[in-house]
Amino acid sequence: MDESSKVGIIGSGSWATAIAKMLLNNVPSINWYFRDQVHIDDFRRFRHNPNYLTSVEFNPDRINFSDDINEVVQQSDIIILAIPSAFIKSALKKLTAPLKDKFVVSAIKGLVPDENLIIGQYFNQVYGVPTESIGVISGPCHAEEVALERLSYLTIACQDIKKGRAFSGFLKTPYIMTTISDDIYGTEYSAVLKNIMAVASGICHGLGYGDNFQAVLISNAIQEMKRFVDTVHPITRDIKSSAYLGDLLVTAYSQFSRNRMFGTMIGKGYSVKYAQMEMLMIAEGYYAVKSIHEINDKYKVNMPITEAVYNIIYDRISPAMEIRLLTEHLR
Repeated sequence: MDESSKVGIIGSGSWATAIAKMLLNNVPSINWYFRDQVHIDDFRRFRHNPNYLTSVEFNPDRINFSDDINEVVQQSDIIILAIPSAFIKSALKKLTAPLKDKFVVSAIKGLVPDENLIIGQYFNQVYGVPTESIGVISGPCHAEEVALERLSYLTIACQDIKKGRAFSGFLKTPYIMTTISDDIYGTEYSAVLKNIMAVASGICHGLGYGDNFQAVLISNAIQEMKRFVDTVHPITRDIKSSAYLGDLLVTAYSQFSRNRMFGTMIGKGYSVKYAQMEMLMIAEGYYAVKSIHEINDKYKVNMPITEAVYNIIYDRISPAMEIRLLTEHLR
């Protein structure tokens, strides 16, 4: 992997758009897969993504758009996946081009449905991508703040530190700092778990709990995340670093957090279906809590916040009642 490597993006949402903005600070051109030719035509005409981060202007001459996923994969050495986890299998249904010789990067903050696998595991097991050729982009970093060019920090995780460091050079800008990690399992699972914790934070906000309680909730949330990731993949890691604690904090508190927004609507009494319809964006925590609940059937980790969110969303327990019960488990 070097400066001549061709980079392809799979996905066309806000995070994919933010990543494209970062990349084009460092490479002459990118390959970009959109599943809808109409959106490609609109992008070329208006010089911005017609649906996400519309304030970010691009030079379309530097983007090789395609609605053929195989074309983008074949023409790229590095593949960045930035699509909601719930749709990853359908998005890749038409993929026939091999991935095993590519450097595959997950910018997805969720698990593969049904299999309950993190993205790295899925591409290793299903597509034969070597573990050392899998990377993970983790926050704390909201796409909206990348659009505004506010100083942000990314963690690039890869078991091959040299590859991780090389890839980080594609994303560095005056407003993006990068850190390298070898913990692809911990960073991926933490990115999944922090969305669940942000839903919990939103539910409590919607119910009228204040800042004092939120501080206790998030203090317990990072402990719950540590118990889980240390059980599933026990290595030495600093849970207080930005890829874990930092990403949790920004997702639980930020005005841009769709998981917090989703939880707030649930706390205010909206049904799950209505909240999803109103948001028009995917709250990954909705899917994540079901997967983590099922995975934890095996590990039996003490996860009271995760279980409370699961009970509210899937078992339709009253949010007020469930959170009141949760308060007895927090310290």
